[in-house]
Amino acid sequence: MKYNIRSALWLSLIIFIVFLLQAVFKGLTDYFILDTRTVLFEFYTLITAIFLHSGVPHLLYNLFALALFGTILEHVIGSRKFLILFFVSGLAASLVSLPFYTRVLGASGAVFGILGMLGILRPKMTVWLYSMPMPMIVALFVWAAGDVLGIFAPSGTANIAHLGGLFIGVSAGFYYRKRFREKREKKEDVHIDEDKVKEWEKSF
Repeated sequence: MKYNIRSALWLSLIIFIVFLLQAVFKGLTDYFILDTRTVLFEFYTLITAIFLHSGVPHLLYNLFALALFGTILEHVIGSRKFLILFFVSGLAASLVSLPFYTRVLGASGAVFGILGMLGILRPKMTVWLYSMPMPMIVALFVWAAGDVLGIFAPSGTANIAHLGGLFIGVSAGFYYRKRFREKREKKEDVHIDEDKVKEWEKSF
C-alpha cells in the first residue's frame, strides 16, 4: 500500500513561509500568537500559534524534526492520520499551556506528538541524540525527562506544552500499535533438493 508522504513537507514549507511573513509584518505575531488573556475571544489562536516561531533556532529545530520524523511517521500511518495527529497534538499543547504561560507559540507540541507516536510504533529505530546513537524509545524518554526538568528550571521554553503533545502522540501510538507496528520479516524456509545434492556428490 502506497502512502502520500508529502504532508509533513508541506507543513514545513507553510511554517517557513509564515516565519518569513512574521519578519516582514511585525504585527503578525501579536495577532496570531496564543495569549491566555485574550484566548476566549481569539480562540483561533489555539491553532494559529502552532505555525508561529520566536526565532531562527526555534524554527530550525521544529522544521528539522517535522520534516524528518514527520515524513517517517506519515509513511507508516498515512497522510490523513498524520495530519489529525499533528493538529490534535498541537491543540492539546495549546490547551495545557493556558494555566501556566501567558503567551505561547511554536509547533513544538505538535512535533512532540509525532515523536511520541513514532517512539511507540518504531521503538528500535536508531536516532542520534547529542552525538550518540540510541533507540527511538530511549530518545523519547530523554526528551521527556528534559521537559520535566525544564518545568522546575524554567528557561523560557513551554515544557508543559511539549509534554501535552507528547502525551497525545504516545496515546495514539498505543492505540494504533497493533495495526502499524513493525512487522518482523519471516525467514524463508530453505528447501534442499536431495537429488541435486547426490548429483553434486557424484560429480566429485
